[in-house]
Amino acid sequence: MEPIIEVKNIKKYYKVAKREKGLGATIKNLFHRKYEIKKAVNDISFSIKKGEIVGFIGPNGAGKSTTIKMLSGILYPDEGGIKINGYIPYKQRKQYVKHIGVVFGQKSQLNWDLPLIESFELMKYIYKIPEKVYEENLNKFTQLLDMKDFINQPVRQLSLGQRMRGDIVAALLHSPQIVFFDEPTIGLDVVAKEKIRDFIKYMNETEQTTIIFTTHDMQDIEKVCDRLIIIDTGKKIYDGSIVEIKNKYANSKTIEIWLEDGKKEVKTFDVNQTPMNEVMEELFSKYHIKDISICEPEIDGIVRDIYEKRVSLEPVVAGMGE
Repeated sequence: MEPIIEVKNIKKYYKVAKREKGLGATIKNLFHRKYEIKKAVNDISFSIKKGEIVGFIGPNGAGKSTTIKMLSGILYPDEGGIKINGYIPYKQRKQYVKHIGVVFGQKSQLNWDLPLIESFELMKYIYKIPEKVYEENLNKFTQLLDMKDFINQPVRQLSLGQRMRGDIVAALLHSPQIVFFDEPTIGLDVVAKEKIRDFIKYMNETEQTTIIFTTHDMQDIEKVCDRLIIIDTGKKIYDGSIVEIKNKYANSKTIEIWLEDGKKEVKTFDVNQTPMNEVMEELFSKYHIKDISICEPEIDGIVRDIYEKRVSLEPVVAGMGE
């Protein structure tokens, strides 16, 4: 299957003013300002096939938002190329945006003073959505996201979770083939997060919608995505499956044991030091075990170790994930 998203060696530079200390330097900077070049995105390549749902993560300042803005056509790369669904986003933006949806968790596209339904009507006009498609999508999304009780309320009266659901619907009413989600669950409670995660998975499974998902909530990644791309200081440092990163970089596992006398024991061991079969043999020789559970490491702990350099990733192979 041909990739629907192709990103090849993209780079994005920013010119940042250099500030020297001292009163004399401050006055001098007013007339002869010096600049340095910052590499926000530095030679990133990847490809994504239709129907994939990919987590795109990295620490603050890693270049995530800059990359997403280039993919959505808001920014252009200084070097390299992007081709998505046959379009070059920053060159063919008017045609391209008809095929994508963008959800920014911290920036709403809804009209603050209008009822939610009227913002949807406005999207229908902007995207020239056929009446039948609009009605089918609106009814389906309203039901899936449980929005019927607040769809006629002004946006300013909605809770954060309700507004977020409204933003997602507004981005998907025109049936885009590709959707970029940027922190769609930020600040939401557990119930609201679960509704949005379930909806994203539903759209991916039933409509084969291709999704790129950026977030700092690793539960979002673990529950929604199969593939993970990690970037740091503008470079791609990992591109592979969630399962693979767990198998390669999880240093410990936890075993919970329920004993016949009703007590519970918890044992944690380093998988690099002790094979699982040896641990199990020792446990069964020492305890009368009624039940046993092996707890897999959570992805957030592994990723935190990667960010804080406690785990050293293998070098990313050129073209990996393509």
